Amino acid sequence: MTMKRCVLAAMVMLATFVVAGCSRLPGKPKAEERWVAPAQITDFNQLYSQSCAGCHGTDGRLGSARPLNDPLYLAVANADALREVTAKGVAGTAMPPFAEQSGGSLTDKQIDALVEGMRSRWGRPNDFKDVALPPYSLQDAINSGSGPGDTQRGANVFATYCARCHGADGRGGALGGSVVNPNFLALASDQSLRTTTIVGRPDLGKPDWRANVSDHPMSPQEISDVVAWLVAQRGNKLVVGQDTSNSQVSSTKVAGGLKRE
Repeated sequence: MTMKRCVLAAMVMLATFVVAGCSRLPGKPKAEERWVAPAQITDFNQLYSQSCAGCHGTDGRLGSARPLNDPLYLAVANADALREVTAKGVAGTAMPPFAEQSGGSLTDKQIDALVEGMRSRWGRPNDFKDVALPPYSLQDAINSGSGPGDTQRGANVFATYCARCHGADGRGGALGGSVVNPNFLALASDQSLRTTTIVGRPDLGKPDWRANVSDHPMSPQEISDVVAWLVAQRGNKLVVGQDTSNSQVSSTKVAGGLKRE
């Protein structure tokens, strides 16, 4: 009986050593190296590299599209706005939808990981806690008490704040390119024009709404007016209303039947 017990104990010990040894087999991947289904990836760096870096730059800067590594932009555009544009894209532009429900490949959890990652890594909300930030969208501006954009007033606003760089007619000047080029306006949504007016393009030397004229920041109404003037340069009339597909304010072309969102 004693011999049987010794043999059994030896077999148990041998089995234990074999099982333990299997976890250290040569070539077996570590936990962090194992394949993960695309829908289960929630690492910000991997998601950003695969979905965003091609247009917005490796570190959120120096890409062909707006820099996302911009604390002012992240202060003006709240998490809901970022989530909406990431999920649903911007119709008529190069920004595609990424949410599965809109034909993309990312889950809601992955979109949340992207938005939270951008804001935690690149946002600096304390830098703007004492700054009166303009409303992000036209609808937000109207809800805050300013009127819709007016093209005639917008022409005067452009002459005051923008013509020095972009020329009296917007076709380009010594310090800036054309902002009435039809190819540019065809690719820029109304919200994109508004966002650039507010936060500028630091990567291109375009100042934000505070620095076009020294010590004279643009008011929310002036921002809405100059955007209305820019929209009018592509033959569109700005229409107040929330676009549920991408949180952009819609504009409908007066001639030619082209509808932009």
